[in-house]
Amino acid sequence: MTTQSLNKIVLAYSGGLDTSVILKWLQEQYHCEVVTFTADIGQGEELAPAKLKAQAMGVKEIFIEDLREEFVKDFVFPMFRSNAIYEGEYLLGTSIARPLIAKRLVEIAKETGADAISHGATGKGNDQVRFELGSYALNPDIKIVAPWREWDLNSREKLLTYAEAHDISVEGKREGGSPYSMDANLLHISYEGGELEDPWCQPDNAMWRWSVAPDAAPNTPEIIEIDFMKGDPVAINGTKLSPASLLQKLNELGGSHGIGRADIVENRYVGMKSRGCYETPGGTILLKAHRAIESITLDRESAHLKDEIMPKYASLIYNGYWWSPEREALQTLIDKTQTPVNGTVRLELYKGNVIVTGRKSETNSLFDASIATFEDDAGAYNQKDAEGFIKLNALRLRILNKYK
Repeated sequence: MTTQSLNKIVLAYSGGLDTSVILKWLQEQYHCEVVTFTADIGQGEELAPAKLKAQAMGVKEIFIEDLREEFVKDFVFPMFRSNAIYEGEYLLGTSIARPLIAKRLVEIAKETGADAISHGATGKGNDQVRFELGSYALNPDIKIVAPWREWDLNSREKLLTYAEAHDISVEGKREGGSPYSMDANLLHISYEGGELEDPWCQPDNAMWRWSVAPDAAPNTPEIIEIDFMKGDPVAINGTKLSPASLLQKLNELGGSHGIGRADIVENRYVGMKSRGCYETPGGTILLKAHRAIESITLDRESAHLKDEIMPKYASLIYNGYWWSPEREALQTLIDKTQTPVNGTVRLELYKGNVIVTGRKSETNSLFDASIATFEDDAGAYNQKDAEGFIKLNALRLRILNKYK
């Protein structure tokens, strides 16, 4: 089945059914040592069992790393500086985690002398593209093994049969597991597959794990304040928090008020449409708050330019181009605009809604009440100047009208 001769493979390993089968399959098919890498990016699962399972399968080099702070500080926050949202709805929770995992796969391969990496992404999805584009960008010579594009274990039943035949421990086995394919990190949790493959089918309310239903949320709004420094959130209600702790706190606040649910049919990079449901409570709050603080600290043309490039930036992340020169160039521009984005936003959380009720910046506000007022502005703005402004801008329209 395989033609490559490999010395050592680094596997992105979760300890679940798919990657446990992949681990054994790699050992059998490639007859080489496999190194496992398990990243804690806030998925909320106990990672110790993954180490024990890898050890039981003969793995000698096992990497389990807490990457939560790096994930939020170096990936989530830079993305949110752009107000990125894909196709008007998706906050890119899965997409933004893949470049970090790809980065560590390549680094661990170098550290351990491995000549290949492997992942559990299927041949139908976006993740295979994200993992591999990122890996090739960071190491053009890396070899990649994608079992789902090679083997015939193309169903859950076949995977379970293989696991039983090779004495691979799989919790839950055939009963009691979730009917959905799920991905979780500190930014979101996603659900795909099962009944969700029918885009007309309403999700079972029991599916959602991070948030209460909006109609079951508290009847009393909760008021919070978020402080920003150079475009990044740094404190909630005056309490400074690390990036990961801040996002976790926003998740808890948002989830308790039914905030952040989305049911989307999106266009995958590989060409098909896919239906997915997402919970992004903290990210939903953060996006609203960030746009609010930008509204008083960014000048008009900088703000509008950001809005114009945002769809391109979001598509680059969605399609796996985080490590591309064009994404890095856009990031430089975006980060430059964030220098004056300092201040505080007040929000009301209520039954699935995030409502901005105030924004202020002591050092960088461009809102001048003496000019914006409807009352007597004491000569700060000469309203007569507007006549010439309007006529100049109308000149081409008036000329065009003569030839209709």
